[in-house]
Amino acid sequence: METIVFFSSSIIAFLGKQIIFFLLGELLNIKINSLGSVITKYYQHSLALAFAVNEINKNANILPNVTLGFHISDSYDSARMTYRTTLDLIFKSHTFFPNYKCGKQKPLLFPNPLPDEIQTMGAPPFYSMVPNENLQYMGIIWLLEHFSWTWVGLFVVDDNSGEQFLRILEPMFSRHGICSAFTKRIPQEVRMEEFVNQFNDASPVDISFQDNKAGTIIMYGESFTILWLRTFIYSQDSGNKENPLSGKVWIMTMQMDFILTGAARGWGFQMFQGAISFTIHTKEVPGFREFLQIIKPNWTQGDGFLKDFWEQAFDCFFPDPGVPIMDDDSCTGEERLESLPAGLFEMHMSGHSYSIYIAVYALAHALHAMYSPRSKHRPMLVDSNIELQNLKPWQLHLFLQDISFNNSAGETVSFNDKREMRGGFDIMNLVILPNNSFQKVKVGRIDPSAHEGKRFTVNEDRIDWPRVLPLSVCNEQCHPGHQKKMKEGGKFCCYDCVQCLDGKISNQTALVLGMFIKHRDTPIVKANNRDLSYTLLISLLLCFLSSLLFLGHPGKVICLLQQAAFGIIFSVAVSCVLAKTTIVYLAFMATKPGSRMKKWVGRKVSYSIVIGCSLVQIGICTVWLATFPPFPDLDMHSVNEEIIIQCNEGSVVMFYCVLGYMGILAISSFIVAFLGRKLPDSFNEAKFITFSMLAFCSVWLSFIPTYLSTRGKDMVAVEIFSILASTAGLLGCIFCPKCYIIVLRPELNSREKLIRRKY
Repeated sequence: METIVFFSSSIIAFLGKQIIFFLLGELLNIKINSLGSVITKYYQHSLALAFAVNEINKNANILPNVTLGFHISDSYDSARMTYRTTLDLIFKSHTFFPNYKCGKQKPLLFPNPLPDEIQTMGAPPFYSMVPNENLQYMGIIWLLEHFSWTWVGLFVVDDNSGEQFLRILEPMFSRHGICSAFTKRIPQEVRMEEFVNQFNDASPVDISFQDNKAGTIIMYGESFTILWLRTFIYSQDSGNKENPLSGKVWIMTMQMDFILTGAARGWGFQMFQGAISFTIHTKEVPGFREFLQIIKPNWTQGDGFLKDFWEQAFDCFFPDPGVPIMDDDSCTGEERLESLPAGLFEMHMSGHSYSIYIAVYALAHALHAMYSPRSKHRPMLVDSNIELQNLKPWQLHLFLQDISFNNSAGETVSFNDKREMRGGFDIMNLVILPNNSFQKVKVGRIDPSAHEGKRFTVNEDRIDWPRVLPLSVCNEQCHPGHQKKMKEGGKFCCYDCVQCLDGKISNQTALVLGMFIKHRDTPIVKANNRDLSYTLLISLLLCFLSSLLFLGHPGKVICLLQQAAFGIIFSVAVSCVLAKTTIVYLAFMATKPGSRMKKWVGRKVSYSIVIGCSLVQIGICTVWLATFPPFPDLDMHSVNEEIIIQCNEGSVVMFYCVLGYMGILAISSFIVAFLGRKLPDSFNEAKFITFSMLAFCSVWLSFIPTYLSTRGKDMVAVEIFSILASTAGLLGCIFCPKCYIIVLRPELNSREKLIRRKY
């Protein structure tokens, strides 16, 4: 005997022994209001459901001798009709008992993401057919960071979901250095009289749009949100002229789609040219386009929406039988769906339809596994010989949670441990066509299963921007010699660029490091031992930062770190200089006939010099901290009527041991560099190192008597000055000539120039 299984679009119910209903968990949103206006684009959702059921019924390998069906209920935008249909599906009989709960079942599959409140209720039957919405939040952050957009506007639907969106996204903005230029709440559903009142109160909206620095706007809501905004803009700019939103990049969330309906059909989507949208992942399903092409008004007698859809989509009407046709607006039934603009209907399967298609197949495969006697979960049932029509819907979860199959699009379908469909989001770019239609171009992907760093991908070359790539920043970066000054009462993304105060300089070490990394494959960088240059630049950057330890209130930890960090970091920097000069000198000694220096040339020697020299200083500092560590101390004698909190070295001898060892390294570097000053021009780095070591030694030789002759706060100032001056000397003397060639004289940065020898 053949069994008939029905899929409902509303709620699960077990109706007798011959007909079984399973929830797909999504009210197929086809109508827009109680007057029956069809949102033609959403009709594809029900067609995807019908297509999947039809495919499965024709497939002898899935549920043989079982016929699937589906039942769609229309709420007519009426709460009473919605409740009545729900009760009709909940209870076994056709008599309604609102307080009678026998036969009530929980839903199985949800094509749309569920609110966190529902997901945390501990209801195991819920299965989500799309990834968690938190992945979309991270996708928005990744997209903004990718294009360095830090000043963005927000349009959010005015309901609970919109509030949750802001509650989650705004803290993420703060953590990633992004600010919202404005936040506009859009009504979820507005009647005509309320809409007119909003036009009269439009000035606050206009003012917020005047922020031209916000070149990017994020919109969160539903398709009606876009419809509301288009209606609002059209009411103020009916001539489709320049408006405050033109030229901006819109970022749409997955719940939204571009629809045409009613009087808005002729307005187009020009203001959304270049928009970027997150959509539920989809893939073209073989046969679906052909399935859509054969649909005609007389396709089936059981489709209560097809006639309304056809009239709304093609702007025609079906005359009553026996009534003569008086005009040319009647439907012929030969109209073609592929001729409709994308805002009315799309021929390729949307992400929402794809999730419904997968949901039907997931249930079918779970039913097939439950029906198969060889299934591993079959023995777990109370009666392993039970017939399919006698199974309870809750028993399906054993099979559904472990389901895994390949669909006809070639993708693997399975659930994760949170009962969410494995997959991600597609990033689409909206391209407006001249015929008032549009095309969505896939430009990126969010794949949570990819490796770290590959979860977010975007192809910038495929993006069609509205005009040019927008900046969308409140302020541009301050130029060298300037610093940021926060605007009073403003957001942290907005600041003024003011000149640095006297005695302060802008730190350019990171810029030099970035320049060397960018030009790492050029001859001048390679010829000067690239790895040692990176290590030296990083240590010089840390040398600049180490001076910050001498500022502020001294605590126990600060006192322990001050001199130790200073000594170790400087030793690493000077060791790098010593290694660079030593390797160059040994390399040329090895070129002489019969030289035994060849075995000493290589990276291992340079690494050994840096590590060995640094370990000696680390050993000195370790002994110092273990025996006589520095500590916070009160100086009540240096200045009358003042008590100065300072760091006591603990052991002056150990302090000068640290300085003495640094001096030995510096003098050694100076000597080796001096010996190599006459090497060929391509390796004349020794000349610059000679000057840098001369400046370094001069600073620290003058530091000792100055340090001994000062007291209190002046001692700290002297040491900070010595740190900054010696570091700047190393940075300037060694790297400025290279930066000059890389930036200003790139023609000299060639192998031919570098191999030229001096005779």
